[in-house]
Amino acid sequence: MPDGVNRILGDSPLRLLLKLVVASFIVGMIMASLGLSPWDILIGARDFLVRLWNMGFSAIDQFLGYILLGAAVVVPIWLILRLVNYRRN
Repeated sequence: MPDGVNRILGDSPLRLLLKLVVASFIVGMIMASLGLSPWDILIGARDFLVRLWNMGFSAIDQFLGYILLGAAVVVPIWLILRLVNYRRN
């Protein structure tokens, strides 16, 4: 059983706990010195995703606008060429 736990965790539970405590302490010190809180990071991530979402839909809207603009010219020309070729055959 302990071998399976070590395989899942990547190390013994005690060593893993020690590594996580040390890493958390170091990251906590760095964040405190920069004046960051976990909420700042979560809010920043949320704002980033919202901006990405909005930018994506804006790009899709612009892309569809180009397609409609081009279709306003291409489809009538295609239809005219199709009718001209149909009368020849």
